[in-house]
Amino acid sequence: MAKGAARAVTGRGWLRIVGGAWRGRKIPVPAGPPLRPTAERAREAIFNRLIHAEAALGVRLRGARIADLFAGTGALGLEALSRGAGAAVFVERDAAAVRALRDALRTLGAEDRGDVLQADAAALPPAPHPVDIVLMDPPYGEPVLTPTLRALTARGWVGPGALIVAELEAGGALELPAGFGLIDRRRYGRAEIAFITVSA
Repeated sequence: MAKGAARAVTGRGWLRIVGGAWRGRKIPVPAGPPLRPTAERAREAIFNRLIHAEAALGVRLRGARIADLFAGTGALGLEALSRGAGAAVFVERDAAAVRALRDALRTLGAEDRGDVLQADAAALPPAPHPVDIVLMDPPYGEPVLTPTLRALTARGWVGPGALIVAELEAGGALELPAGFGLIDRRRYGRAEIAFITVSA
């Protein structure tokens, strides 16, 4: 969940979960540094693809272990849990956002399915366990995608066959390091969603 983008949420507001068991539930968004939640339209497109294109993507959302990097409000990870993911770890560096995420998990009764790690996703610590799917929304205009992808493999977060779904600013360069391959890239307004596989 990147910071400093247009249409950012700067005061206390609400994030609406758009599908799954918690469909329509609203989660408070903390006041403080601007957050840019992934738009509802883009979230719906991401999860429709994950649910209906399992064979093409090589992973199954239901029961999967998820990592939500640059988590911010947790829009992507909470949406994944709502739609049947088994567990999620949220990585976010902002202390207020971390507290809000922990509160959201308690409100949803999902503390046993979600962990919140206060850390910089561009400099990942060792993984608590490998994950099947990584959801990430890095800050627009900052060159953090490539180093984050490298860190995912170097720090044990993903192995071959894992899927990475990244929200990027539309029209931006997409440079993948060795061992990663692009499955698809689609535009939704200002955002582009890239589906990336880990091949080695």
